[in-house]
Amino acid sequence: MDSFRCIKPCVESEFGKLEYVMLHAPGNEIENMTPENAHKFLFSDILNKNEAMADYKDFFGTLSKVSNVVVFDQLLEETLQNDKVKQQVVEKICTNENVKYLIPILSEMSAAELAKVLVEGFQSKGLKERFVLDPIPNLFFMRDASFTMFGDIIINKMATDVRDRETILLDAIFRNTKLFNTEVVHPIERYTPRPGGSIEGGDVHIARHDIVLSGMGLRTNRIGIDALISHLKSKNTEKHLIFQELPSAPESFIHLDMVFTLLGQNKCMAYKQVIMNSQFKTTHLVINGENPVKIIEEENLVSALNNLGMELEPIFCGDGDDYAAAREQWHSGANFFSFAPGKILGYERNNHTIEALSNSGFEVLKASDVANGIVNVDDYKQCVVTFKGNELARGGGGARCMTMPLVRKS
Repeated sequence: MDSFRCIKPCVESEFGKLEYVMLHAPGNEIENMTPENAHKFLFSDILNKNEAMADYKDFFGTLSKVSNVVVFDQLLEETLQNDKVKQQVVEKICTNENVKYLIPILSEMSAAELAKVLVEGFQSKGLKERFVLDPIPNLFFMRDASFTMFGDIIINKMATDVRDRETILLDAIFRNTKLFNTEVVHPIERYTPRPGGSIEGGDVHIARHDIVLSGMGLRTNRIGIDALISHLKSKNTEKHLIFQELPSAPESFIHLDMVFTLLGQNKCMAYKQVIMNSQFKTTHLVINGENPVKIIEEENLVSALNNLGMELEPIFCGDGDDYAAAREQWHSGANFFSFAPGKILGYERNNHTIEALSNSGFEVLKASDVANGIVNVDDYKQCVVTFKGNELARGGGGARCMTMPLVRKS
């Protein structure tokens, strides 16, 4: 990363050509889960590190071919080499997690050792609990704790305390590494500092330079939506915020990107049973500086975007079959990541959904072929690059969940 120029983050769409993206490969932290603590870490199962890393290899390799990959772990170690920042991070985490007695121990560690411990956890000696500082196994889902909105880095307030450390580490990275030139914004703290507010990046989609989408459900609540409204007001130009009500169960509906993702300028992937279902409200807010917010109740998310000039052809998860759709949505069948207009990444295991994409004109490519240089995505107008995700999918997220885009072309 020393060769990278200073990055000025900017994302104005979900599908502009990806130039920089932040990733973290799953590692020892996921092996530090047990059947007893998996639920505490928001997992419904425990993952195998070797299998997860094997799944991740071609995903990482593909993104390395099509964009510049910024590695979280390297940035964290670089950040912690600043003694003042290191001390601030240690004190904040230990205070937040009620383990202040660890401050002197962690403070004596090298930057490399501390970076490892803050992700993988710190094991106790002779105590009942194996870890006195928990691992953070959700970290490979880089989308949730922060996201890029236009020219700002947004640091989120997570719905569950177990993920707070991720936001502390990302805040330290974006504020203190020389790689980034950006404003770091905490919307909940800045605009709605009342208890209980939450925003997570899996819910927030930048559809266009003037359109933001958000899910509202288990992870992003009404206080979080209010914070987004306030932040968009601060831009002093007309913005549209469309928020989609999400079901409270099952747990696979935690974020908007589990039921809806934009694939390009004129196509989207949707889980029909939620997105096209009037039972779940779609609300469109027109925001322009300090003017009163205009509220419009929309028929559904697709029609709301059509009304704003984004005419989308929905492709349905499961290829329209309700049974297949329910099975594939559970394993992130609607969760695709666009790395260029009409060029997307997703799990190959969702056969019906991949067939629906093929029928809609997407060439189906293997991530292993792209990562190894056998196939060039530039040779295709539309393509879906599929990678193995049998182990990763069990973590409850897909390709979009695992990426944190920093810069996209307009």
